[in-house]
Amino acid sequence: MKDEGKLRLTFWENLQQSIFSSKLGMILVYVVLISWSMTTIFPLAWVFLNSFKQSDEIISNTFSLPSDPTLDNYINAFETVNIGKSYINSFIISGSVVILVLALGGLAAFAMARMNFKLRGVLQTLLVASLLIPSFATIVPVYRMMIGMELVNTHAALIIPQTAGNLPFAILVISGYMATIPKELEEAAVMDGCNRLKMFTKVFLPISLPSFATVGTFVFLWSYNDLFSSLVLVSQEKVAPIVVLLSNVSSQYGTDYGLMTAAIAMTIIPVLIFYLFAQKTFEKGATSGAVKG
Repeated sequence: MKDEGKLRLTFWENLQQSIFSSKLGMILVYVVLISWSMTTIFPLAWVFLNSFKQSDEIISNTFSLPSDPTLDNYINAFETVNIGKSYINSFIISGSVVILVLALGGLAAFAMARMNFKLRGVLQTLLVASLLIPSFATIVPVYRMMIGMELVNTHAALIIPQTAGNLPFAILVISGYMATIPKELEEAAVMDGCNRLKMFTKVFLPISLPSFATVGTFVFLWSYNDLFSSLVLVSQEKVAPIVVLLSNVSSQYGTDYGLMTAAIAMTIIPVLIFYLFAQKTFEKGATSGAVKG
């Protein structure tokens, strides 16, 4: 069985090497990647271009460049639907969730990766199992809990459930990265007189920053785009994040295509900026923990 597995691995390695070493293979790879990227780039470009058009021009010339570019749609978005307030709500909620998840998840991941204690395997199994539970399956008990604590239509009504929901993912990813850190570094920290907390902050946290950045990126995106929980827990305009505002715009101003495209563009912009800044660290953290050594 082992020899068969080695033969299969060798076959796939030779196949990949032959594909990437030939010009035809490289052309094929580039064609596939460019085609795949266009499925994302084209809709984004379409939204941004149409956000500078009037609604009638969007209907008549939806795929053309703006004949008379205007910022009226963006001005209307701030004046009519108060998109600025929704921006603030989104950053308060998503930012708080990221900070709490990284702080609590980092400490828990350190304990899972570098400490031996009873029921550690059971706890890890429960963390993995919790990832299989969809968020909508827990919305009723979560909503009842928020009502009992009188937190509905407050920022905390989203921050608490989203933090709890993202912690298993954060713990598993960060602990997997920390488990690859050489034992010698931990022994050297002990020799220098570091306790567990100092060992985490001085040794493991700096080394594991790529994994923290990866988790932070995912958690921010999931929190920022969580429309379902937001509609249930923070439906009031004063605390609603931008995804709820976008949903309201599509239902109340469905015929104002200029306003809709501007609102969509302004919803996407923070995500693009966040990912562009975290891209290199995200890629490093997503791959470095995959291989030991």
